[in-house]
Amino acid sequence: MDTKRELKILFWIIVVFAAAFFMPLGSERFMTAIDATLDLVQWYAQEHVILCLLPAFFIAGMIAVFVSQGSVIKYFGANAKKWLSYTVAAISGSILAVCSCTILPLFTSIYKRGAGLGPAVAFLYSGPAISVLSIILTIRILGVEMGVARMIGAVAFSVIIGLLMSFIFRKEEKAKKAEQMNIMTPPEKRPAWQTAVHFFTLVLILVFANWGAPAASDKGLWHAIFANKWYITGVFALILCWSLIKILHLRASCVLAGAAATLLSAFLSATFITKTQFVPLIPMLVAIASLSLILLYDKRDPENREWLLASWGFAKQIVPLLGIGVVTAGFLLGSTHGDTAIAGIISNSWIEWAVGGNSLLANFFSSFTGAFMYFATLTEVPIIQGLLASGMGKGPALALLLAGPSLSLPNMLVIRGVLGTKKTIVYVALVIAMATISGYIFGNLF
Repeated sequence: MDTKRELKILFWIIVVFAAAFFMPLGSERFMTAIDATLDLVQWYAQEHVILCLLPAFFIAGMIAVFVSQGSVIKYFGANAKKWLSYTVAAISGSILAVCSCTILPLFTSIYKRGAGLGPAVAFLYSGPAISVLSIILTIRILGVEMGVARMIGAVAFSVIIGLLMSFIFRKEEKAKKAEQMNIMTPPEKRPAWQTAVHFFTLVLILVFANWGAPAASDKGLWHAIFANKWYITGVFALILCWSLIKILHLRASCVLAGAAATLLSAFLSATFITKTQFVPLIPMLVAIASLSLILLYDKRDPENREWLLASWGFAKQIVPLLGIGVVTAGFLLGSTHGDTAIAGIISNSWIEWAVGGNSLLANFFSSFTGAFMYFATLTEVPIIQGLLASGMGKGPALALLLAGPSLSLPNMLVIRGVLGTKKTIVYVALVIAMATISGYIFGNLF
């Protein structure tokens, strides 16, 4: 009998029993934290999983199967030219409008395909931190200075943190360089433009399906796109159907049947579902289920089935850790989304008190707390607007903008599973330290 293993099991049994035995059910703060946890979990499930995570898993699976290892190594590999790899990583991030969790399947995919640590981490940070939409919203709501500072800081962070990670773990990167020098990549199965069309179609579906609501006073392009985002998403869905038939050579009858089922579900959900926020979820689920079944039973090309299995592999790896992280973040830090604000065990008033002024401690506390909180795409701006109204300093606000969207507790748990504990701690520490210093400088200047 393995004594160490049995003692570990006994320890966790005691921990769970003690937590149940001493649960402070009479404490108002504890019960409020439970409400916040359940509220955050429900909101995450309703607003984030179907429209964000599921498409992201398919994009990650597509990278893993259809994007050749040679292409990943060429642009992100350990031997790639630094100016090229870090530029591609930063630009890739600015195109996406994703949160710290949605970026994870994409990061995991390129890292496992051979991307160097530095470029992969630059992509991991830049995805949630510097999307074009987030910068525009920051300028409009928080002011030009804050928006420009966020843009410059986030771009610089993605490159500097990537370079520092590559330098700190240079021995491992040197070994990866030597290994990739000897890799003989097979020829591309299809022209690069076809893979690019398929990839960017999936990305644009993800972007427009999650296009954030504009400010109430905005009647310009942003408002026009938001008002018509499902029609735009539908156009790219039709392009995806073409891609599935012409590029992946799936049966046209199966693809058209799936498209018809999706259109019918969209009509029925718009007719019978009263809560408007749930209307898009039904056709998205039908579309994903149809695509999954078509890929699962495709006999023409084994790669098509591998696409589904790779996507499922990322889901199995990432979803449980995200679930644990969301529950923990909700209990500790509460649930803040839309007009909802429910405090966790750590009171919001404590946070607001701690981030007033522009001391180094206030900036550190802001970046440290923000690193563990979960911000959905674009929600960090109205949250920080509320904190500024409550007395938050401009420096801590920028620190939160630079650390919060790119990190979260769920995000850290998944990164640890991919990079290991040591690299994850170093990455998180670099983000928090740089956000603290940047916020302190910005607060003194403005």
